[in-house]
Amino acid sequence: MQFYAVHLKSLKTLIDVVMQLSLKEKNRLKRKYGKWAIVTGASSGIGLELAEQLAEAGLNLVLNSRYIDRLRDVEKSFKSKYSIEIKIVDADVSEASGIEKIIQSTQSLDVGLLVVSAGYGTSGLFIDSSLHSEVDMLRVNCEALLSITHYYSHKFAQQKRGGIILMSSIVAFQGVPYSANYAATKAYVQTLAEALAIELKPYGVDVLAAAPGPVESGFAMRSNMKMSMSLKPSQVGVPILRALGRKTTVLPGVLTKILVYSLRTVPRWGKVKIMEKVMGGMTKHQRQQVVIQNGKQL
Repeated sequence: MQFYAVHLKSLKTLIDVVMQLSLKEKNRLKRKYGKWAIVTGASSGIGLELAEQLAEAGLNLVLNSRYIDRLRDVEKSFKSKYSIEIKIVDADVSEASGIEKIIQSTQSLDVGLLVVSAGYGTSGLFIDSSLHSEVDMLRVNCEALLSITHYYSHKFAQQKRGGIILMSSIVAFQGVPYSANYAATKAYVQTLAEALAIELKPYGVDVLAAAPGPVESGFAMRSNMKMSMSLKPSQVGVPILRALGRKTTVLPGVLTKILVYSLRTVPRWGKVKIMEKVMGGMTKHQRQQVVIQNGKQL
């Protein structure tokens, strides 16, 4: 195990160094999906990484997040490095008014790319979870994604070109005990993207499901998981953009591929049992309780 850990670390370091978009790839993205790209969840994590890669490729950006101060910081940083236009839209996509605000802010723009990166996860025993939190996650990960994807699918189909990137996950491919509802939301995203890729292709619209493994993005903290190994956003952004227009699903990052391919021959029920062990370990601290009884720690 130590041998594999050392070599995996070396591979991740190598990927982090060489993963850059070529000039040819930047030009392809700008030609096929410019002039403007919308990125939700753009203030951190994968959304921020994708936004920066698109900025470097020369696409103008509509950046969305709930956090206006973070968006302003991102805007300032990008404008100091890239000669692009930026429009920031502070809106909560879990509310219908948030989606409408994004749509209204882009009415006069030549939008060719939608990146739906806003989302979050929950974890732990389903019966111990807050129904409010689970429903709110469902709204962000599924309902909001559906609403904004539906609108821009129409728009892109009418203009006969466009691209849509939906953030799936490796947990989308089987049930995941201790993260049941989150995995279910990602299964929805994955199957929606796979179907839309077929339906929208005749209209010149490319749809991609990006299914990364664990990523350092603040996700673990919000979902109350403890991840022993994870990817950096910089290790998944470039593979996602390279896959757009070429694949239906991308497994970005070395760690992602190892996790998925190692389970490829395992039947679905077996994958669920393995994920029980994996996610059980990530959430074990939630179930640990210290009980003092008769002066003894049990």
